[in-house]
Amino acid sequence: MRTAIPSGVASTPRRRRRTGRSPWLHVVMIPLTLLWMSPIVFVAMISVRTFDDIAARGLSALPTSISLEGFATALSGGGLLRALGVSTLVTALAVLASLALSSWAAYALSRFRIPGRRAILLLMLAGNLLPAQILLVPVARISEGIGLQDTLAALILVQVGFGIGFYTFVLHGFMQGLPEEVFEAARLDGAGPGLIYRRIVLPLSRPSFAALAALATTWVFNDLIWALTILRTEAKFPISAALLNLMGGYGSSWNVIAAASLIAAVIPALVFFAFQKQFVSGLLVGSSK
Repeated sequence: MRTAIPSGVASTPRRRRRTGRSPWLHVVMIPLTLLWMSPIVFVAMISVRTFDDIAARGLSALPTSISLEGFATALSGGGLLRALGVSTLVTALAVLASLALSSWAAYALSRFRIPGRRAILLLMLAGNLLPAQILLVPVARISEGIGLQDTLAALILVQVGFGIGFYTFVLHGFMQGLPEEVFEAARLDGAGPGLIYRRIVLPLSRPSFAALAALATTWVFNDLIWALTILRTEAKFPISAALLNLMGGYGSSWNVIAAASLIAAVIPALVFFAFQKQFVSGLLVGSSK
């Protein structure tokens, strides 16, 4: 005669095995997290100290009092707020244009029989392997030749041009892995390529778009080399070039420079935390296949 075992009793050991975590994970990750956060904490501590305190006790000393002198000086001088607005505008337009164009290209290359599509994809990816330093002079000459030198439009075009190859490569790999049955069902219902792109491809590719948007925002927002190559007017400088000018004017005022660096990091941090869940999902897409 068999005795029935209550389901709760039978599932308890299995649940413990499933949810049990090794304490060594915390032992390893906590020091690594503290090490990763130490530069940010160090800059934040400097930003809330006064210039006299830093000059008297050095950079490594703990603050004796909290002062927002560095933030006030950074915001009042050097055009930091204007540069922050310029960077936000350039980043938003460049990221939106890059993802839109790369999604169209990835959709076409992954779902249509285009002659030489693999060569096209490899050529687009190879453009990102060229170091930016050898392209500074050609890009500057081209922007002068078409009359876009010292304009934000030229900076946006450069950011789009140098980012679209990598974004297309990533989106192509994701879109190629979408179930073919979904597309066949949509074609049987009479949906055309445009409708399939809007109703099927875009919703299913949301994790990839979020991951690329977070990465692209960081790259474009923090770019310095293309801003200095194309722009000449200080009023048009993005936040990275404005920080460089601020260091020239406040070279010894470490609290001002630290405060300005924290202000410049606000926008990328907000974007990353806004897309954090989708960003992790986009990185893990296909890991269970």
